[in-house]
Amino acid sequence: MNQITETKTLKTFRWIAILEGISYIAFFITMPLKYMYEILMPNKIVGMVHGVLFIAYVVLALIVVIEQKWGIKRFLIFFVASLIPFATFYIERKYLRDR
Repeated sequence: MNQITETKTLKTFRWIAILEGISYIAFFITMPLKYMYEILMPNKIVGMVHGVLFIAYVVLALIVVIEQKWGIKRFLIFFVASLIPFATFYIERKYLRDR
């Protein structure tokens, strides 16, 4: 594993990875509210927050990969993780913590 240089961008990315994972879980919780009980507002709010965090996660992933001089493979791992529930928690723990 490549050495990690702790930067402000990396710290921000770590926090966004965690928050994006939490928002993904919250989004899954609000989906039944929307479709089973027709309660729309929580889904709209959580969906918007999740969307913003998702975009921030992907943009910061690209910036951190360039900043740390990691390859495209690492970016693709980060990107695929953003699509899988709970995977951003794994990414934060496995790839973003200094060893």
